Amino acid sequence: MYHRVGEVQNDLERKYCISAVRFADHMRSLNRAGWRAVSIDNFFAWLDRHTDLPERSFLLTFDDGFFDVYEHAHPVLKALGWPAAMFLVSGLIGQTDSWPKTGNPVAHSYPLLDKHQINIMKREGWSFHGHSRNHCDLTTLSEAELDEQVSGCRDDLLALGLNPRFFAYPYGRFGEREASAVRSAGYEAAFSVQPGFNRQDIDRMRIRRLDVFGTDTPAMLLRKITLGSNDGSLTEYARSLTRRFTARFF
Repeated sequence: MYHRVGEVQNDLERKYCISAVRFADHMRSLNRAGWRAVSIDNFFAWLDRHTDLPERSFLLTFDDGFFDVYEHAHPVLKALGWPAAMFLVSGLIGQTDSWPKTGNPVAHSYPLLDKHQINIMKREGWSFHGHSRNHCDLTTLSEAELDEQVSGCRDDLLALGLNPRFFAYPYGRFGEREASAVRSAGYEAAFSVQPGFNRQDIDRMRIRRLDVFGTDTPAMLLRKITLGSNDGSLTEYARSLTRRFTARFF
């Protein structure tokens, strides 16, 4: 899971924004290591046991719909022939991200994709899905507000000619009520921010993802996807190897 791909204006942004150069390094390192991106449709076909996937397959997702993903990530993935999925904030398409200012009045705003850019990316292998209408914390909403954010988002994207089969919970915050609302709105599955591996018996409303940070080096990313962890440090890698050795031989 990535968010922005571009430049940061302060250290607080560095967690959820990766530079264009480092993103390209990430993708090329994955490619050299034998990893291959698969489409979100193929990922779910595998989960549903309708198809096989090669070893070292992964699904690449972007939350929010920032313009700089089109500007910087899209050309890199196009060159590799890799698909990706993006979760859009449907009520702010063609505008700027307003949600950071809710908790941080001095936060900077960044442009979001418009319809033209979305259509170009769609033609080149990207798929687009729901991330609410306004990037609200769904757990704080009334029933009517929750329906507007979840169902309304799907309606918005359908009106754009997209096929929003899946949903990503804003901030990763949800419970049984929010998962039920997503299911009732017609989404087939939903993505959390819980790390780990997705087995074929995973709850479809709780798909796991690894958070990729702007501070992650390519080596850290490779360790993250090997471990299924948000911690790509050498220390965590060594601990994991020790745990696996101990579980196998003792």
